[in-house]
Amino acid sequence: MITLNVNGKRHEVQSPGDTPLLYVLRNDLHLIGPQFGCGLAQCGACSVLIDGKETRSCVTALSDVAPNQEITTLEGLPGRWARQKHLSAEEANSTLHPVQQAWIEEQTPQCGFCQNGMMIKATELLESNPNPSLAQIKEAFTTSGVSPNLCRCGTYVAIIEAVQHAATIMAKGR
Repeated sequence: MITLNVNGKRHEVQSPGDTPLLYVLRNDLHLIGPQFGCGLAQCGACSVLIDGKETRSCVTALSDVAPNQEITTLEGLPGRWARQKHLSAEEANSTLHPVQQAWIEEQTPQCGFCQNGMMIKATELLESNPNPSLAQIKEAFTTSGVSPNLCRCGTYVAIIEAVQHAATIMAKGR
């Protein structure tokens, strides 16, 4: 048995230690945010936050994740925001993370396949830099991680606008 802390809840899973985290999240925990894109950590579709850092779950083995590390998926972003803002349980149930709210308000996705990774990366960026410049946003999505976050539809301008909008929403919530 391996213990994982996913979206604020502890889970016991029975999988070999070399199983990719992505498979456990999708197949055992039935979370559909992280997507299987390339399987090589080169596209970002499988991204999750581990202790606040974007991590490509398709190449992260279960044995690489300690039981005390916090794994946050797209589904866990509202709860993450609620904990950071000390919201009540009732408020938390009706709250979106500002990144998710901005994505909706800006109508960012086209096909939507890459959006999990884009929102995870945006969350990592905005938690470490609440008011990033355009250059810093572009750097976050292209050169700051393992590899660039790829969007097959080419909605990069909309993604940048959504990150800027999320920064504004987060600033109001701080």
